[in-house]
Amino acid sequence: MYNNQLEVFVAAAEEGSFSKAAEKLYITTTAVMKHMNNFENNLGFKIIKRSNHGIKLTTAGEALYKDSKFILDYYEKAVKRAGKLAKSEEYKIRVGTSLLNPCKPFMDIWNRVNDKFSKFKIEIIPFEDNNENIISVIGNIGNKFDFIVGVCDSSQWLKRCSFYEIGKCKMCFAVARSHPLAEKKVLSLDDIHGEKLMMVKRGDSFINDLIRDEIEKNHPQIFIDDTPYFYDINVFNRCEQMNSVLLTLDMWEDVHPSLVTIPVKWNYEIPYGLMYPLEPKEYILDFMKAVEEMQR
Repeated sequence: MYNNQLEVFVAAAEEGSFSKAAEKLYITTTAVMKHMNNFENNLGFKIIKRSNHGIKLTTAGEALYKDSKFILDYYEKAVKRAGKLAKSEEYKIRVGTSLLNPCKPFMDIWNRVNDKFSKFKIEIIPFEDNNENIISVIGNIGNKFDFIVGVCDSSQWLKRCSFYEIGKCKMCFAVARSHPLAEKKVLSLDDIHGEKLMMVKRGDSFINDLIRDEIEKNHPQIFIDDTPYFYDINVFNRCEQMNSVLLTLDMWEDVHPSLVTIPVKWNYEIPYGLMYPLEPKEYILDFMKAVEEMQR
């Protein structure tokens, strides 16, 4: 903030009197005089000539008065601009979206509850599905994003965001359209004996670890190929190029046009829902309350 001694100085200069400046600023004459004495001491030179008939500005004071008027005017305009921006941000909900974490499920919810949030506008913010940077994206929920919608079974993600489940996705297999299994309507683990199965490495996803346990115990004929903890488009590309089988989700069936997503004879599902800040603002809590009521 600017030095308030400037405001006192400008008032004194325009009124030609400490007492009149005090009336204008709703402070005491003594306070005005104290401000001006301290101001001159800090500057190291005189800006006001005092007399029994009032005050006048020195040459240095005249120059400082003109610049001070500009500073105060600029400050007032800056505060107004900042206030408008703050107001616009206050009534904005920022939703992240990507190929693997599309914002459509959020918009479906929003369309059912937005009558309770008529002041708010939605800002869609795209981000890239990159297994090296996704932790940073999730860490920015609360800073860059208010919400991201996606599957969330990651222990690393759940340390960085709150999560509200709105549904489940079925775990499936995906293969290239040229793969012998591509014509199957449904698959079992027996069907992929002798195949290379791409799935996330152990240690971050409870559901994926359960599937791995079953395969290692009962289906050693399946060769597991570890992927990074978090899929990106490169994982889908590698599945198609290597003619492997990919453990995937039904909601990702359209991610790669050269892959076919096939249901599996099992009951493995993974939760998806709203990821929101660990320390949510009041309007986010209000929104989550509306979502909970809608889900009942």
